[in-house]
Amino acid sequence: MMQPLYLAEPMNEFLTSIAGILEVENIKETDDLKAFPQWDSLAVLSVIAMLDANYGVNLRAADFTPINSVGELWNLVQSRKRS
Repeated sequence: MMQPLYLAEPMNEFLTSIAGILEVENIKETDDLKAFPQWDSLAVLSVIAMLDANYGVNLRAADFTPINSVGELWNLVQSRKRS
């Protein structure tokens, strides 16, 4: 399913940021974060810092427990964004 154009760019930036933290070339919405060997406590802290700086979203490490895919993380971020 294609995303509306106004959502595609922020999602691309989000994917690029996550890929950078995980030190991988590309990442997709459907990728399982926990399947990456680089997905550890330091990566979680890096994502928490990035989300705070880029999206104004404050998450705790425990918020990641139910999250599996990159898309699920994106949805959580969108639901917590400050207007």
